[in-house]
Amino acid sequence: MTFYVKQKFFSWNDRSSVYDSNGNEVFYVGGEGFSFGKKLHIYDALNNEVAFIKQKIFSFLPKYHVYCGENQIAEITREFTFFKPKYTVDGLDWLVKGDFFDHEYEITSGGVTVATVSKEWFTLGDAYEININDSFDTVSALAVVLIIDACIDEQNN
Repeated sequence: MTFYVKQKFFSWNDRSSVYDSNGNEVFYVGGEGFSFGKKLHIYDALNNEVAFIKQKIFSFLPKYHVYCGENQIAEITREFTFFKPKYTVDGLDWLVKGDFFDHEYEITSGGVTVATVSKEWFTLGDAYEININDSFDTVSALAVVLIIDACIDEQNN
């Protein structure tokens, strides 16, 4: 399934919309503007919170936790490397690799592609195309993509 994430240009609260291939908004992401560490809420089209992302603030390298309801389903950590960034997704046993600076990367699980991400260039604000394998959880894959985007944004600022 293909999704498109579009961040609002000059947004104060990190609001992003997620569209399907027909242009329908299927999810939106709202950030908490004044909090310690990044916190993002993912909502479905009916305004139900489907996931919550929270940054662990006292960590040497960026680390985020993903919750569905009260349950933590994943911990995403940026690994220490000298040249190419690498992310691990504990709890889901996923690995994220690719060219993060150009926003072209892949999420895999045991050699099977979970999702591929590519940035759309020449748009007002950041826009990404995410292709998620139908056999994997869409919300979890979307949360991982949002976390990597937050890490890249944090590194660039």
